[in-house]
Amino acid sequence: MQQKGTLMVVSGPAGVGKGTVVKRACELSEGKIHLSISATTRAPRPIDCEGVTYYFKTKDEFREMIANNQVLEWAEYVGNYYGTPRKPVEDALSRGLDVILEIEVQGAMQIKKNFPDAVLTFIAPPSYEELEKRLRGRGTETEEQILSRLETAKGELALMGEYDYIIVNDEIEQASRDIITVLRADKLTKHFYFKNEQ
Repeated sequence: MQQKGTLMVVSGPAGVGKGTVVKRACELSEGKIHLSISATTRAPRPIDCEGVTYYFKTKDEFREMIANNQVLEWAEYVGNYYGTPRKPVEDALSRGLDVILEIEVQGAMQIKKNFPDAVLTFIAPPSYEELEKRLRGRGTETEEQILSRLETAKGELALMGEYDYIIVNDEIEQASRDIITVLRADKLTKHFYFKNEQ
């Protein structure tokens, strides 16, 4: 019988480097991790590619997905909707792949409530000062946007205790390997064993 994969939620404040860490973890997994692609109503950026970085939707399309229970979780963030389409995640899990949802704290709390078997992992900065330095170093946002993101980060960091694991992104390679370790550890827990016995 095909073992189901693990659903892992990865959250962390903007600028912490979670996207880079998750991407590297996927490379290290050699095809055993499926990175869920979110849907959003925000405008595409030059680096974006439909179906690769995001599924781009209008606000009406997104509201229809919510109404039809086609998203596992969703949140409104800085005036736009973000959410996880349900079907690709369920398909990947049933094929035995581990699935990572890189989502905001608000969405993570929905997953925690609706999917108790999910593994919640928080990517934390070495310090608040380092987070500010990384945000400023990106050079992509105005001072007002940076200050807004830092304020949001305080609330996100306050919810770290709601997560199963906390990985400090001090060094990308180590943080990426820590994600692999957490996924391996989950497969040794009783909930994973009994889930696959059913």
